[in-house]
Amino acid sequence: MAVGALIGAYQEDDTGALRALLPLAGRTLLEYQVRCASAAGAAPIVVIVERVPQALQDAFERLRLDSIGVFPVSDINEAISRFEAGSSILLIADGVAPPVELVMQMADQVEPAVAIVPDDEQHESYERIDAGSRWAGVAMADARLLGSTAAMLGDWDLQSTLLRRAIQEGALRVQASETGGEPLLVQSAEQLAGFQRVLIQASRGARTDFASRYLLAPIEDLATEQLMETRVRPMWLVWAALALTLGGAFCFSRGWLGAGLVLLVLSTPLDQIAARLASLRLRPLPAKMLSRLALWPAAGLAALAIGLWEMRHGPGWGALVASGSACAFAEAMRIEKAAMPSGGDLWLLSRRNAVALAIPFAIAGTWTAYLLGLLGYAAISFFIVQRVRHQITS
Repeated sequence: MAVGALIGAYQEDDTGALRALLPLAGRTLLEYQVRCASAAGAAPIVVIVERVPQALQDAFERLRLDSIGVFPVSDINEAISRFEAGSSILLIADGVAPPVELVMQMADQVEPAVAIVPDDEQHESYERIDAGSRWAGVAMADARLLGSTAAMLGDWDLQSTLLRRAIQEGALRVQASETGGEPLLVQSAEQLAGFQRVLIQASRGARTDFASRYLLAPIEDLATEQLMETRVRPMWLVWAALALTLGGAFCFSRGWLGAGLVLLVLSTPLDQIAARLASLRLRPLPAKMLSRLALWPAAGLAALAIGLWEMRHGPGWGALVASGSACAFAEAMRIEKAAMPSGGDLWLLSRRNAVALAIPFAIAGTWTAYLLGLLGYAAISFFIVQRVRHQITS
């Protein structure tokens, strides 16, 4: 069954501005709500507005640039016309910052449902449903109920009236706390600060290698917080990482070893920063994204370029053999590791760990020794992965 979304954006905050425009994770609260609905598979996404200031228009434009179809309407009948007959409608209340898990769970409901929170002091600003519960700001209704509610609406609030009619018709009640987090009903930007910190922390993901966990983490955190307020797209960062890696390989082939290493160091955090920005914007990077998949072979090309330069201007063909063998062991390890559960590879060879390993050898000017060290590192990592995998399958 098709699922659409209906979001309110007309109530004002403590300063007289729209609550929908309160800042959250570098964007606005409304953009976060729309992205939650889009991540849950809702389409179309209709936003009820009374006026469209420039800041709200800019938010709509940013969403459209990310290929998220959003339709602002001020007329109830126009809102109804956007939804197919018989479709389900995901309701997100004005001024509510819901966990994406709650939105996705409600979107999966096959019948009308209402997310609720306890009727206590902590939730006293939420709309009361009965003596024991209040509305959490997310619900699932159907187009039929929306149409009949609009016909009798008059001067009443559409979402509130629709909510109460859904409850009267026996909508399922879902405890919001059971989805892994409760929504936040906000009146000011200060109330969103804690929710934003939770979103930023949740975007960190797994730092699976030594370099990303202990060396790059502060850089990654700082860059994510700075870039989330810009229009920089995550895919641009991944392409930049690939370009820097290929640029490093070119520098190595020309003998500009220091410059090549600098380019590789600059490339190491970019794909993780991109993944975090994509997570914050609720548009995860594709698992088979070409530029992301190309980072591994591009790093191998850089290692071969070092070996080629050292062969021509150093100890001879042994350097090229060492770099080629290191690449072969690294690829074999990657193939073996692909069939294993994730985790437990903190100290194994990775693109970032290999770049970090090069720094002390570069300072000492012993690039051939680095290639030999890289070969030993790759070989040990391969045999560890192979042993662990065989223990799992045996």
